[in-house]
Amino acid sequence: MEIGNLQPLILGIESSCDETAAAVVEQGHHIRSSVVASQLDIHAKYGGVVPELASREHLRAIGPVVAQALAQARVSLEHLNAIAVTSGPGLVGSLLVGVTYAKALCFARQIPLIAVNHVEGHIHSVLLEHAVEFPSAALVVSGGHTHLFEVLKIGEYRILGKTRDDAAGEAYDKVAKLLGFGYPGGPIVDKLASYGNPRAVRFTLAKMKGNDLDFSFSGLKTAVLRWTKERDISAEVEHRRQLSTASVEEWRAATPQATLDLLASFQHTVIEELLRRTAAAAEQIGAQTAIVAGGVASNAGLRERAAQYKELDFYFPDPSLATDNAAMIAAAAFPKYERQIFAGFDLKAQAGLMLA
Repeated sequence: MEIGNLQPLILGIESSCDETAAAVVEQGHHIRSSVVASQLDIHAKYGGVVPELASREHLRAIGPVVAQALAQARVSLEHLNAIAVTSGPGLVGSLLVGVTYAKALCFARQIPLIAVNHVEGHIHSVLLEHAVEFPSAALVVSGGHTHLFEVLKIGEYRILGKTRDDAAGEAYDKVAKLLGFGYPGGPIVDKLASYGNPRAVRFTLAKMKGNDLDFSFSGLKTAVLRWTKERDISAEVEHRRQLSTASVEEWRAATPQATLDLLASFQHTVIEELLRRTAAAAEQIGAQTAIVAGGVASNAGLRERAAQYKELDFYFPDPSLATDNAAMIAAAAFPKYERQIFAGFDLKAQAGLMLA
């Protein structure tokens, strides 16, 4: 086994939702390996993640995934300086699998255990690749999160705003399901939106009372539902549901222009809402940079629109690091390793764990 001149090596373990992931990261930024076992095919038939099924799949996959990550990195457990694990937020059953497995490895090998907040991990998916000027506004946007943070420095965060109902990625998936597309719907909507007119359907979002940096997407989802009922597109929707899985070309062929315009308008509204509030947050804290992380950060329309901002520099992760992965968990753990912030064997999975 080739080891070379090792700097601190951290094994990251991530199991907060429906991906079982392990990665070995050297010196906090060099990814030696990154393995992700997806449960997408298992949950697709249900149109969303089924928590009990997710937990069972994590139990089945976690051993082989960790072994594969170590093999790809060409190291063994004895070469690790620490093991990092997502302790929350997420599905408690899924989290328990990763936390318990990490604790067992650390106990057996007598190496430090580092607890990482899943949201902080997403922020580090960007910091892992980019030197970002602080303070920075951070938008963590996915199927489970739509949060705005002030990043004062690495490891120091202050929450600025959050969704009051649906997360942005959740809104994408619910709209896609309503219109008869497959799961997850976000990537499908993103691709098909490029064929529609983003200004064909005018959506109005409610003004936020109290914190104007908060988000709300439930009204937008309701507006899409009302649009479908006014036009009675049930036959069209049922036809798409029969496709189950399809290529972009097949989805497009099964989607009339009016619905493509709806998708484009929906995406345009979500993107403008996300970026407008992120820019407002940056202005509020005097930041010149903004981090965008989480699964929705891979959205092509969002990246394209962010690049048009001249007054604010947006930083995105590589698409391979946008969705849940363990490299971001190991990267987020490195500053804690340097400061010797270790967890005890009484570490618990915390479904509602907050950052800052």
